[in-house]
Amino acid sequence: MQELNKLDKIIALCKRRGFVYPSSEIYGGFAGVYDFGPYGVELKNNLKAQWWQKMVYERDDIVGLDSAIFMRPEIWEASGHTKGFSDPLMECKDCNTRSRADKLLEEVGIFADEKMSETEINSLFSENKDKIKCPKCGKKNFTEIKKFNLLVKSNLGDFTNDNSEPVYLRGETCQGIYVNYKNVLDSMHLKLPFGIAQIGKAFRNEISPRQFIFRGREFEQMEMQYFTNPKDEMEEYEKLREYRWKAILDLGIDEKNLKWKKHKNLVFYAKEAYDIEYNFPWGFDEIEGVHARGDYDLTQHSKGSGKQLDYLDQESGEKFIPHIIESSGGVERLFFAIMTEAYTEDELGGETRVFLKFKPSLAPVKVAVFPLLKNKPELVSKARNVFEALKKEIRPIVFDDNGNIGKRYRRQDEIGTPYCVTIDFDTLENDTVTVRDRDTGKQERVKVSELVSFFRNGLK
Repeated sequence: MQELNKLDKIIALCKRRGFVYPSSEIYGGFAGVYDFGPYGVELKNNLKAQWWQKMVYERDDIVGLDSAIFMRPEIWEASGHTKGFSDPLMECKDCNTRSRADKLLEEVGIFADEKMSETEINSLFSENKDKIKCPKCGKKNFTEIKKFNLLVKSNLGDFTNDNSEPVYLRGETCQGIYVNYKNVLDSMHLKLPFGIAQIGKAFRNEISPRQFIFRGREFEQMEMQYFTNPKDEMEEYEKLREYRWKAILDLGIDEKNLKWKKHKNLVFYAKEAYDIEYNFPWGFDEIEGVHARGDYDLTQHSKGSGKQLDYLDQESGEKFIPHIIESSGGVERLFFAIMTEAYTEDELGGETRVFLKFKPSLAPVKVAVFPLLKNKPELVSKARNVFEALKKEIRPIVFDDNGNIGKRYRRQDEIGTPYCVTIDFDTLENDTVTVRDRDTGKQERVKVSELVSFFRNGLK
């Protein structure tokens, strides 16, 4: 109950402080879709920037890509998405709640392989039906399980509206990487092993979006596909696993809240698959997958397009289809993990407070500047001058004169702002300000001329 309460508190804070809003809220909301507010955008951008720093800027063997959301429908046929990209759907006959059968089975300790046919998963469910209840009404009266395709259809360019040849919003970003593999290889003159990284939107017709932003119908992925010589695939795979684990830790997440989960039942083309899981309020769940995919993806697109996608090793003269290892994570899931990790309650000055203990580099606001009193023009003017000078060097930074000083501190604590600067009457006398630390609440006097260097050291 305590942990679920924490989840509710985080969701409430996200809306109250401008991190996440329910999409289309004034019209009653839209299930599985969320809007990111002013501070949510900043946090998302910081997470994506740090991922790009690790995956592209710090690597000589990885380049970036931004592929289109719309792609030829043949791509999804070749990849297997039009037939195999589906979830097992069932409906409660009493309250009409739709659920994923595999998730209900998982809750009672039964694993349903994603490769199972409708007949197989119905049989498995039948064997365990006495254990499974509707998550809404608690009854055990369900329809037969049907496979439900997750691709979101569009009628792009279909002026007849017959939808006989649908196009799709992409269900994952990696297909755009696979079909551009040859373009990138040729234009950038790369040699194996090399990777292609991409951050972008993906869309899935989720049966039961849930757990706030953890599982939605519109989301962003951060993916890197690494092309290797077949003989080096598993060695490179272990290197990538280690690299991504360290990168997640660098975000300020306590290692005790992370674990690896090995996939017990691999899809037929995979050699190995692990997920990095974070300890969310409901338990450990996936934030990133690291998978060894073999040559399946390029082979399928070579067959589907009729184009040769093999690689010629200039040194050995060997020709082969590269094998792929991937790192794939959801921006929203990582966002939620960081919010959960940062959410802190403590006692300060005899009062209970809530603050977001972000790593400074992730904080959506780095510094807040206050005049002690908003009705004193001399303090406001000085505070504005300090604010304007600081924002040239430190970003993002905010000016806040709304409410008393205590309320402003609490507001910035809930935003996760590492430092607050207060301009008071002493500032007018000696050009020093009060700098308050978010985590400790401690205050110290700092010269205005030394603020930039002070923050640059503290915000690392």
